[in-house]
Amino acid sequence: MGHPTPPAWYVISLRPQGGHAALRRAARRHGAGLLALSPWRIRRCDDATTRADVRKALQCPRVVFTSPAAVAAADALERLHPRPEQAWFAVGAGTAAALRRAGIAEVSFPDRMDSEGLLALPALADLRGADIGFVTAPDGRNLLVPTLAARGARVHRAEVYRRESVALSRRALDALATLQAPACLMLSSGGALEQVLAQLPEALRTRLKKVVVVAASARLADAARTAGFVRVVQAEGPRPAQLMKAACTIRPAGIR
Repeated sequence: MGHPTPPAWYVISLRPQGGHAALRRAARRHGAGLLALSPWRIRRCDDATTRADVRKALQCPRVVFTSPAAVAAADALERLHPRPEQAWFAVGAGTAAALRRAGIAEVSFPDRMDSEGLLALPALADLRGADIGFVTAPDGRNLLVPTLAARGARVHRAEVYRRESVALSRRALDALATLQAPACLMLSSGGALEQVLAQLPEALRTRLKKVVVVAASARLADAARTAGFVRVVQAEGPRPAQLMKAACTIRPAGIR
């Protein structure tokens, strides 16, 4: 029996440990392999303070979730269920899908799946005297809370998980060092990019910056250019299918 044919090209994922499956499946549909560079892992919070914060946030007339990980962590602490006249919001389609799986049928999310898009929703425009539950990580979506507060909202924040930094694996570093096929870096977190670049030896950092970056938003595209990446394209959004669609348009421009 012969050896399997290696992928013709690769996508580089900066998702947390254990969070690469959806992008790996999307990449495989386009004949691509996946190289995982995980700079952190997700650790759910489970203490009395967090439980109280979640309970208070979920009682608000408006509740905002910033990621699928926030949905999963909150649901593990306090079963999610809609209350009468309550409005639920998600930063993007992936978070909205996680809320629907958790039992929240009606979820609002923007076409532009980032903080700016969420803030443009009409239901979050006039918030004078409004209580808003905000379910996130400690460093999650820094733009949202100050803007919601500036619009008059009382924001009840529940930090339900943490990102714990982890060392890049030797296997991942070796894979990047020996990568010969074209590759694209899928960027959906500026923090993850900072963590990865800080850990890479200079030679590998230089090598990585030759890769085309597929950014999930304009903000992340700017962050990639600021970090020294020259070739950057913007996807329609952060979902694996959207990232792969953009990657396919520039696949031949990868490094060798």
